Parts: sequence; C-alpha cells; structure tokens
Amino acid sequence: MGTTRKSFRPRGRTAAVALAAIAAMGASLLAGCSSDSDTAGSGASGSGNGNGGGKTTLTVGTFGVFGYKQAGLYDEYQKLHPNITIKENVIERNDTYYPQLLTHLAAGSGLSDIQAIEVGNINEVVTTQAAKFEDLSKASGVEKSNFLDWKWAQATTADNKTIGLGTDIGPMAICYRTDLFKKAGLPTDRTKVGALWAGDWQKYIDAGKTYKQNAPAGTTFTDSAAGLYQAVSNSYSERYYDSSGKVIYKTSPGVKTAWNLAMEAATGGLTGKLKLFDKAWDQAFANAKFAALPCPAWMLGYIQEKAGDAGKGKWDVAAAPKSANWGGAFIGVPSAGKNKAEAVKLAAWLTAPEQQAKVFAKQASFPSAVGAYDLPAVKDAKHAYFNNAPIGEIFAAAAKGIPTLVIGPKDQQIYTAITDVGILQVEQQGKTPAQGWSAAEKEIDNALDQ
Repeated sequence: MGTTRKSFRPRGRTAAVALAAIAAMGASLLAGCSSDSDTAGSGASGSGNGNGGGKTTLTVGTFGVFGYKQAGLYDEYQKLHPNITIKENVIERNDTYYPQLLTHLAAGSGLSDIQAIEVGNINEVVTTQAAKFEDLSKASGVEKSNFLDWKWAQATTADNKTIGLGTDIGPMAICYRTDLFKKAGLPTDRTKVGALWAGDWQKYIDAGKTYKQNAPAGTTFTDSAAGLYQAVSNSYSERYYDSSGKVIYKTSPGVKTAWNLAMEAATGGLTGKLKLFDKAWDQAFANAKFAALPCPAWMLGYIQEKAGDAGKGKWDVAAAPKSANWGGAFIGVPSAGKNKAEAVKLAAWLTAPEQQAKVFAKQASFPSAVGAYDLPAVKDAKHAYFNNAPIGEIFAAAAKGIPTLVIGPKDQQIYTAITDVGILQVEQQGKTPAQGWSAAEKEIDNALDQ
C-alpha cells in the first residue's frame, strides 16, 4: 500500500502520502505545524460557556497536511457558523500520530473532536476501535452515494457502522518523460502511451524491454521494482489478507503476480534499483535517470518539486494498465469527544464533494467523494507541469475502477518487508529472487509472531 501524507502518504498515505504532502507544501507546512501542534491531543475543546467568548472550539487532529486550512475551509466554515472556532492539531508523521491516537482512545481522553485515520490503519481501527467512534453513516449531511463504494466499505464495520468519512485517495496513473520515450522510439502522446499497456501490467514490462533496446545513455525504464510491486499488488482486491481476515500473502495471486513482475523488471535491467523516498530517488528525478513510474495523484507535486524547472513540459501522465489505489485517509469523531454533535457536522461538511474539490484544487489531494468528479475544479483540471495533462479526467477514471482492497492489521509491516527487505536485497545486494522472497518471508513471520 505504500505509505504517504501523505505515506507509506512513506503514505500508504502512511509514509508516501506524508512525504508527498510535505513536498507540496514545503516550508509553509512546517510553519503550519509549528503553530498548530502545541495543543495536539489536548482535548481542550471548548463547549460554549466561558470558552472563547461563548464559542465552541472544535479541534481537528491530523498527521501531515490534509489541506483543509490551506484551501480556506476552516475560515469558510467559521463564517458560516459564527459560534464555531476550529483549531487544527498537526503531527507531521503518522508513525508518531497513530500510536498517540490509540493511547488516547484507550484512555478516553486527550482526543481531538475530529481525528484523522490513515488508510493503512483503517482496518485495525474498524476491527478493534469501532466502539470508540461515532457512527457517521446516518449523520446529517452525509450521503453514502457521494463516496466511492470501496472507500466507504473500508471504514465500515460488519454491522454497518461507518466510523470514518473518506478524505483523499491515491488513484494511480503512469507518469513518464516524453523526451526519454521519444529517444527510445516509444510513442509520446499520452493516449498512445496508455494503449501500450492497457489492461495488463505485463505489457508495461514489455514496454520497458522495448525502451531498454534504445534507452538513452544512463537511463532505465522505471525507478524501482518496489514502486512496480506496489502498483500491481494494489490492483487486486486481495493481497495480504482474504475477506475472512486470514493472512494469505504466501499464496495470494495478487502478491505472486506483483512479485514476479517486480523481479522480472529488477533482474532484467529495467529499474534504477532505487529505494522510494530516499535521497538517491529524489536525485534521479532531478537528473532524468528513469523514464516512467506508477504515480498516484498526490505524487505529481512530489515529482514537480524533485524534477524541478528542467522537467517542466517533459513529464506527462497516461492511464495505468489497471486501476489501483496508493494512499488516502479518513476522518472520524471519537465518542469521548466533548463536542460530538458539532464535530459530526464539521466532518460531514469537510468531506462533502464541494469541499473535497476545493482541497483538490489547492493541494492535488484527489477526492474520495465521487460527487466531486463532475465539478469543474476536478473535471476540468489540467496540470501545466505535466504537459497540460487532464489529470482530473485521468485520475477520476482510475478511481472509479479501483477494487475494494481487503486491508489487514499488519498490511504495513508485510508491505515493508517485501519491498524494503526482499526487493532491495535483489536489486541492491545481488540476491536471487528466491533469496529475496525468503528474507521477506522471515521478516513477515517475525512481525506476525509466527
């Protein structure tokens, strides 16, 4: 799943979502964090009398940038509701934020009125913490039909209690450099490029083999086997767990296909043998060392920052072989909060299609509210850096095809073991695919206490 806030947002949104948003916001993010994190988790939200001059202060706890403040949503809501003041408590990294959230949930105190939940953690929250969150499924202003089915399902318990409303998602495309594709004899038009591998990740590998035959000196087709593994495995509905919660990574067709394709790319000289979000990966963007990579919507800002002005107009965006998601988050209302009724209203408003479209326009965080896709801010969106690619159209089409991925409690650990242990041993240490898989398997068994 990858980590972003934006992990894996290096995040699932876990770390990659985090880094992408950090990249997008740059110094302003740091400034925002420092000014708002002083009362993180304080739970000191006022409720009227004697606090804030009769106003109710609602606190919103997040990891990294969610874009609400940057898109002006807090100011807008406060104007619509003069009795409400909103304060955002930001912790930069989810690996710091999430353990604190669990601790505060266990204690029933120290919680913000609204708490963000990373997609990599949503299964654990749904299966072990649902009793500590308000059911948002029937809240005023919340329409299930506004959200993608798979996004809604991820935050809903078996007895139909929805404990989180979707914020952004990470539908994937393929970002590619038109200058390198042209030199290698591949098409550059985004429609023709997408047609190269439509419907089959193996065709993406085959395009890489064609690229390699006439590759510009010093370049590879793609950046890493890990990125490819991430994209392929996320295009299946089952990966590490089946729908009953059983660990199936050793026999999962999704994992097997993703691993085999990643190994074919790694051992076939198609990858730059880079580790995602490392400094060398960033430098490879700047030096145009690879021609293509799977890219969730949130990664466009990251690419733009790392490739810099020299890459403007040389990058483009084409459809991925299959739809898949990488990253995303939810917001929920803890039942121990002091202002639950007002917090539910705010959560519903922040995640409504109109507001998600505004965040997308400002932050490129792609909406999980399908109702936003027909709004001009999304439907007509183009990205000048990426050769004016119609990113709203491309990522909306990808989002609608994403399967409902089964997420388990140890997804993050399993993913990290496969990519950062197994794949890197093959790419960077010269181990065989069998040796790499064995090393990953051992790491996963330790993580699962098997």
